[in-house]
Amino acid sequence: MVSRAYADVAVGEELPELAIPLTRTMIVATAIASRDYQDVHHDPSLAVERGSKDVFMNILTTNGLVDRYVTGWAGPAAVVKAIKIRLGAPNYPGDTMVLTGTVTGKRDGGRVEIAVRGVNAIGPHVTGTVVVQLQGSDA
Repeated sequence: MVSRAYADVAVGEELPELAIPLTRTMIVATAIASRDYQDVHHDPSLAVERGSKDVFMNILTTNGLVDRYVTGWAGPAAVVKAIKIRLGAPNYPGDTMVLTGTVTGKRDGGRVEIAVRGVNAIGPHVTGTVVVQLQGSDA
């Protein structure tokens, strides 16, 4: 994969959509892998008992998926400098989250700011911004 160059990125550029199927296995495995043992992320009956319709994705997984989305577009030479996200609707098993993004700014030092949004059937699961440093800058 070729990395994006700072000079080739324009404000307003849209990143390609990324659809992520939300399986029970993915939600449970990523919670455990991120050492999040909160039962609402891996035990369906306890999640329901606590008021949820099912297990749901944790913020650490969401953060990782946002990182994957942006670096998949930017390429292997990109360096993530900041991720600021806010959660909304839960990601439940059986749904799909679609990530979209738009370049909202170019900063000194080869840094590019991207507004990111992940939406499922209920509504926006995640919104936020990611700042990446791209190759081809004088930073």
